[in-house]
Amino acid sequence: MQLKPISPFEPISTSSQPAGGNWVVQIKWDGVRVLLYNDGSQIRLFNRKKNERTNQYPEFHDSKSFCHANSVILDGEIIAFDQSKPSFHEVMRRDSLKQPLRIKQAINQVPVTYMIFDILFYNGEWVTDEPLNNRQKLLESIITPRPNVQIVQNFDDGATLFNLMKQHQMEGVIYKDPSSTYSVNGKDGRWKKHKVMNDLFAVVGGVTYRGKIVNSLLLGVYTKEQDLVYIGHAGTGKLTQKDWGFITEEVTKMQIAQRPFINEPERSKDAFWVKPELTVKVEYLEFTPGGTMRHPSIQAVVYADKNECTVDQIKCL
Repeated sequence: MQLKPISPFEPISTSSQPAGGNWVVQIKWDGVRVLLYNDGSQIRLFNRKKNERTNQYPEFHDSKSFCHANSVILDGEIIAFDQSKPSFHEVMRRDSLKQPLRIKQAINQVPVTYMIFDILFYNGEWVTDEPLNNRQKLLESIITPRPNVQIVQNFDDGATLFNLMKQHQMEGVIYKDPSSTYSVNGKDGRWKKHKVMNDLFAVVGGVTYRGKIVNSLLLGVYTKEQDLVYIGHAGTGKLTQKDWGFITEEVTKMQIAQRPFINEPERSKDAFWVKPELTVKVEYLEFTPGGTMRHPSIQAVVYADKNECTVDQIKCL
């Protein structure tokens, strides 16, 4: 029996701790959502967009060493650390690799951990209709934690955990209703995410240079009418000199004469316009009344599709 990849259950955004109810709280790890599928004969890994990531993470191919199940679908996040805290930039160094030799080298250079928080399928049966607390008990009975495989912990005090995440500049927390079933390809308020910092996927529509190297990106998101709206520029963040060199090389092939944005960026005078093909993940504090990001910081170059880079990301924050 071959298990087909599914779209996982997603939380909605909240700006405060949910009122009432019986919530459990978990750390929101700044990683890549990955589901592990073991159909009894092979192990495969897929991200939330159902793109295969089996080759990128060979550490988890022998799932029987940490999961006692004949067949299973696990849901979690793969994270990598930058010194003492999870870093989306670091995990993307692994997630973007394709050459077998570079993947083998990266196992030691960029070690990753699988943080498991749910189970969807167990020994030939779907368990998505079971309440979360039952699914978590099942997880605890079949997973043997090891340094690079962990079960995500539950906490009771959301406010204290959120403040701790804020203190350590981590991504935030997730509130979950322990009685909730798992809705495949669903998104509703039974799971809520409360972020310390906001983030989104944006499209690069222009660049500026310092000398011969790109030093700033002019960013946009798409409306429902497929118009590209300028939302600000960013030149700081976690990109390395090598990353900026890669961006410079890429945008050289993409330059166009007309600006791709429907509105006028404040840096138009110094900008070189490019085809809106390159995408990045950006962290920011809030949006200004003028519709641009305040304190944007580039986290990583990513391979997001057009449907992910939309204004809906802003409306739901």
